[in-house]
Amino acid sequence: MSEFEHPFSFDPTYGYSLDTLLAVGAPDGPADFVSFWEERREQAMKQVPAPRIARSGIPAPEGWKGCQVRFDSTGGVELGAVLYEPDGIPPRRGLIFGHGYGVEENEPPPDFLPSESVLFFPYARGLGLSGGGGIPREPARHVLHGIESRDTYLHGGCVDDLWMSVSALLEIFPALEGRLGYLGISFGGGIGALALPWEPRVGRVHFNVPSFGNHPLRLTMPTHGSGEAVRRYARRRGDEKTIATLQYFDAATAARYLDRPVHAALALFDPFVTPAGQFSIYNALPGEKSLFVLDAGHFEYPGQTEREWALRTELEAYFSHL
Repeated sequence: MSEFEHPFSFDPTYGYSLDTLLAVGAPDGPADFVSFWEERREQAMKQVPAPRIARSGIPAPEGWKGCQVRFDSTGGVELGAVLYEPDGIPPRRGLIFGHGYGVEENEPPPDFLPSESVLFFPYARGLGLSGGGGIPREPARHVLHGIESRDTYLHGGCVDDLWMSVSALLEIFPALEGRLGYLGISFGGGIGALALPWEPRVGRVHFNVPSFGNHPLRLTMPTHGSGEAVRRYARRRGDEKTIATLQYFDAATAARYLDRPVHAALALFDPFVTPAGQFSIYNALPGEKSLFVLDAGHFEYPGQTEREWALRTELEAYFSHL
């Protein structure tokens, strides 16, 4: 059981230890998993993002300048993003940040600001600055939008949005080609795991408590938030029908094909994204990888600030190699 006092009706460790988490496997996925994603990216890359400055001079930390950017994604969707660049210093690398569910339009600048980097914060369709278009903002509805089919499921469009974010950033800063990294937390971590195996323009990756790993296992575990919405939906509709779609959107299955260096911060206790799902993604990675263990995710705990500072120190060193 958990060492933390908590208000949940279930144990957010689900009885796993670090050793047993490191032994969790990943689903094989359908036979056409790779071709599904390769063909989807090929179609998405026909879209021209055409980035344009929507608002300049937004608040930024000292030594940085910021602006809002609009650009086009697939299906006629227009996305919004926030961009920070070093003021008066040529950037050496570009870092794309993938947000979690619950993101707001006017999020404050991050306190993780690696020097000499362009920082790009795109919003996935329906969320934050990319809201609208009939897509629900609420996580419990967003995560189910179009889930009836692999061809209509919203998460496919969110993967397209990440690919288009890479294209947009390189249109703005073409000199950064070959020097891009990605940092995705929760929702953004899971979408990153789905998108990046087929995205050769991103050289280094960080996942923080990534979602959407090992759907068959996740559907057996009560959680809070979007994961619970999917679990309850699957129970109402029938697990087999839901898995028919979700098997193509399993971040752990996709991680089998992600051959870039990956740094992962994963939680032993998490009431929103099951730790076993997080570790399933990490365990499936075939190449260079490093693990930072968090006591908890999506939950405040004693010593959290110190652990987060230690993580930032690791990430600054990790991305300095770009």
